[in-house]
Amino acid sequence: MRRVLFGMALVLWGWLLAASAYAAGDGERIGENVGHLLGGWAKSLYVGIAGLVALVFLLNRRFADLAVFMLAALLVGGFVMAPNDIAGVVRDIWQTITG
Repeated sequence: MRRVLFGMALVLWGWLLAASAYAAGDGERIGENVGHLLGGWAKSLYVGIAGLVALVFLLNRRFADLAVFMLAALLVGGFVMAPNDIAGVVRDIWQTITG
């Protein structure tokens, strides 16, 4: 019985996800729409988890670890969530160094 309920819930969730992605734009671009939808959720989840971990460091008064974590979270977030912007910054720095 649990398998049937789990399967029904999974199918319902899939239809809900597809319907929201279908309503977001053209139906023939549903894969792209789902990708944008999940990408937005992933960004929010990443920022939320990073904030909670930073809060734990702050409450435990481990400020050096907090600084290292925030730097690492900023670098990883930048590389993962804005690769084109990071590539532009690296190109600009390289052109400044090489003339």
